[in-house]
Amino acid sequence: MSYQHISRNYWQQRIIDAWKRRSVIWLSGVRRAGKTMLCKSLSAIEYFDCELPRIRQMLEDPESFLKLHSGKSIVLDEIHRLNNPSELLKIAADHFPETKIIATGSSTLEASSKFKDTLTGRRERIWLTPMLVEEGKAFGNASLEHRFLFGGLPPFFLESQVPERDFQDWIDSYWAKDIQELYRLEKRYSFQRFLELLLSQSGSIFEATRFTSPCEVSRNTIANYLSVLEATYVAHVVRPFNTHRSNEIVSAPKVYGFDTGFVCYYKGWLNIRKDDLGILWEHIVLNELQGQLQTKDIRYWRDKQDHELDFILLPARNAHPVVVECKWKAASFDPVNLKRFRHYYPEGDNFVVAADVDMTFQRQYDKINVTFIGLSKLVECLNSQA
Repeated sequence: MSYQHISRNYWQQRIIDAWKRRSVIWLSGVRRAGKTMLCKSLSAIEYFDCELPRIRQMLEDPESFLKLHSGKSIVLDEIHRLNNPSELLKIAADHFPETKIIATGSSTLEASSKFKDTLTGRRERIWLTPMLVEEGKAFGNASLEHRFLFGGLPPFFLESQVPERDFQDWIDSYWAKDIQELYRLEKRYSFQRFLELLLSQSGSIFEATRFTSPCEVSRNTIANYLSVLEATYVAHVVRPFNTHRSNEIVSAPKVYGFDTGFVCYYKGWLNIRKDDLGILWEHIVLNELQGQLQTKDIRYWRDKQDHELDFILLPARNAHPVVVECKWKAASFDPVNLKRFRHYYPEGDNFVVAADVDMTFQRQYDKINVTFIGLSKLVECLNSQA
């Protein structure tokens, strides 16, 4: 089933709003997240695929190209295929601000110092995450269980059966196009084995030494693999929030796979059990926070007595830490860990985001106010604090 006629209103509006601030938008995200379809869905847009030789030839003289398309809205897909993509975007931002541009390209280009330095203050960045929860309605299926198993990549979500073969094909394509071409890693088996193990253990605390033996590589190589996965949005490294108290975890991150469909696939789950719902809901909440707040700066908290909180946010500079605890059912919340955290950090909002909360309510635990809230309302509250 094609999704080219499905309106992704949230993301379309995000692009429109970004263009009000700057004329150049950098659109990032994993392959098959829907970047091309999203761009083509915009009204009065002209699309250029830079993988095609004739398009690259057309763009060899950036100034002439921009003059020809002055005042239009254009998409430059796979812009990293050009000889000097940052120069083209700089010229566009500085000399053709009436021309609105969306550019997509490799994460390597995005991370390069030249690209960052050249375009500092000249571009808006939009991170297209896997589908947000509310998008399920537009795609014809609002079931959270379906979203868990099929994931949030639109073509996979629209399948009628769990697309196991598509998951593996995606991994193979990711290796060939994102890893081999851009990072030139040599050991395919070791890298893919690491990725499989990481996805199967998604949401747990990361210890590099656990992967060295099964992947047959060194600890430093594992650390390099993780940095590649993080740079390409395939792994989300959630680092610990701390103020270097002696009993706090200060360095060991938690690592989440980018999509619940791939997590379920590598865990071997074709059906969701009750015990699985909590960790998958945690992944969905993380994806929602990343997509709606457009940030990777999300932390977790843990002390050496194993008190742990799912996510810690700092919505504004010098803000008090905001706690977000993820519970499939609100009734399963236990305030013990929160009490411990607020003993050290007494100021800040406390949210329990639960799948079964339709109407927001509050409870108090030893003078600590806790707001029980649904996912969409949580994002509204956090956006108002940003």
